[in-house]
Amino acid sequence: MNDRSRPVPQARFARLAAFGQMAGGVATGMVGEGLRRLARGERPQMSDLILTPGNARKVTEQLSRLRGAAMKLGQMLSMDAGDVLPPELTSILAQLRDNAHIMPPPQLDRVLIEAWGPNWRRRFARFDPTPIAAASIGQVHRGTLPGGRELAIKVQYPGVAASIDADIDNVATLLRLSGLLPASLNITPLLLEAKRQLHEEADYHREAAQMRHFKGLLAHDDRFLVPEPVEDLLRPTVLPMDFLSGRPIDTLADAPQAQRDRAVAALLDLVLRELFVFGHMQTDPNFANYRWQPETGRLLLLDFGAARAVEPATVEGYRGLLQAGLGGKVEAIRDALLRIGFIAPAQLQRHGLAIEEMIGILLRHLDRSRGGLFDFADRSFVGSLRERGAPILADRATWTIPPADALFVQRKISGTVMLGVKMRARLPLIEMLTPFAG
Repeated sequence: MNDRSRPVPQARFARLAAFGQMAGGVATGMVGEGLRRLARGERPQMSDLILTPGNARKVTEQLSRLRGAAMKLGQMLSMDAGDVLPPELTSILAQLRDNAHIMPPPQLDRVLIEAWGPNWRRRFARFDPTPIAAASIGQVHRGTLPGGRELAIKVQYPGVAASIDADIDNVATLLRLSGLLPASLNITPLLLEAKRQLHEEADYHREAAQMRHFKGLLAHDDRFLVPEPVEDLLRPTVLPMDFLSGRPIDTLADAPQAQRDRAVAALLDLVLRELFVFGHMQTDPNFANYRWQPETGRLLLLDFGAARAVEPATVEGYRGLLQAGLGGKVEAIRDALLRIGFIAPAQLQRHGLAIEEMIGILLRHLDRSRGGLFDFADRSFVGSLRERGAPILADRATWTIPPADALFVQRKISGTVMLGVKMRARLPLIEMLTPFAG
């Protein structure tokens, strides 16, 4: 059996047992780490015992086997952690982005028989049973139609859609039991929104419609390529589309500076247009969703399951934040963050000075690029932000959850910035942002 080949657990009890195994492994790791730290004369906090590389490996492996919503939430954490978690933890969690286990051939065959009937192979001149990619919701295969058309075929893992609600509830229970979230924090609205979005991502008819929508939006932009879905083979759990050749976006990190800058500039401009022009955004910034063609310089956009309309109030909230940031006024930025919901009134009351100092640090960092290039690789400000942000993070009574719509938008923005950091891009950022502030 291929080392990555594991059946997707479908039964509710089997998935619940996997969560129990995950929790048991983390608990064992906590005890061991706690004893080691006590032996060194330390008095570790609960969060210190949970957030260890050993526990991250246990969770990553189990989520990779479960796939579905459980793995998707792990991917979100790996993307959104940014500079908060230690590098060794984020590097382990990053394995969740595009490194799921794959279905064994018999399970794959059952899924395709259910979708296309027992003679499904007759539809193809060639179908490669080894996937070219595997992620949280499904895996991707190459195939060739009798006429020679090359396809990429996304096949959904069995039971994924049915397990979404229970998986999210189980992850939420683990978070609550771990003590990482304060008991007073109401995460119910966020959980409901996460369930809704993941159900949308598991609907391949919807994703095909979103793919066509973005293909239309970008029809005259030669920086991007969007595949075309194949309607007569489309099923709720199978999404065939044109195969577009390209390299993983990560490989751009070794390209010349000018090539890296062009790619990041294109993706940043796309985010700004999605938010301020289209009012419609693909909100999943997973690097595996992008590829590039060295010979043409074009970027391939591959996944539209998380595409969604952006609420007008969110658009205007971000426009106000952009105007305040370009204006360079700490108070205006603070008020804009408060209106969007990224700062809670209680936080402002108890940590107002630290929040304003953090805004000032970011403004000074941004100001250095006025009239020139912004260096995404310059992370010299992160230490100062962590120092001032630590007391705010420690004050769990003031924690708040921003509106879900703003969180999804911010996730895409943060992911794009992370890509800029990885590519060591240098862009005229102020010049790029200014047209969208009006």
